[in-house]
Amino acid sequence: MQLALDATLTNVQTSERSSSELEDIDALVRTYRPRLLRFVTFSIGDADLAESITQDCFLKAYNGRASFRGDCAVNTWLTSIAMNLIRDQQRLQKFRFWRQARATAIDVNEAANFLPSKECSAESRVLIKEQTKHVQAALANLSVNQRSIFLMRFGQDMELAEIAAAIHMPLNTVKTHLHRALKSVRAQVGGIR
Repeated sequence: MQLALDATLTNVQTSERSSSELEDIDALVRTYRPRLLRFVTFSIGDADLAESITQDCFLKAYNGRASFRGDCAVNTWLTSIAMNLIRDQQRLQKFRFWRQARATAIDVNEAANFLPSKECSAESRVLIKEQTKHVQAALANLSVNQRSIFLMRFGQDMELAEIAAAIHMPLNTVKTHLHRALKSVRAQVGGIR
């Protein structure tokens, strides 16, 4: 009996902590924006559109903070909102995708410049840029689900259960998509050295 009460009390405290975290929009944006923007940018491929989607995500989260049940982490909830906004955007842009993809894609060399250098040598930076270019090219060949799951797992360091919750997909399906994405990326990047 006491164990059940402790579990309920813990859930209530976690929910209250998450709810109070959602009340301060500035802190919420400061905490989650870089990670969310990076995920959306790599998912969409357009930095300006990613910025808009990220802002919309925070606006929706703030306006819908009362409906947050607290049964998942705030990061998972925000990623779920972002995924829905990305899907909506892709639905709207379905017919213009191929024309705009070439014109609005992020330059891979610019994206490589955002990686922390930790005072790497010039040679190391060139190698990192090349590897980033190959991984980006490999990601472009993945399906939307595979690319999203790959980016959530390795770009956002999300656990598989969090990914499944964020995109409303069974855990085994997430594992399958991740396995196929890894196999594809390794096949394309592995031969390049």
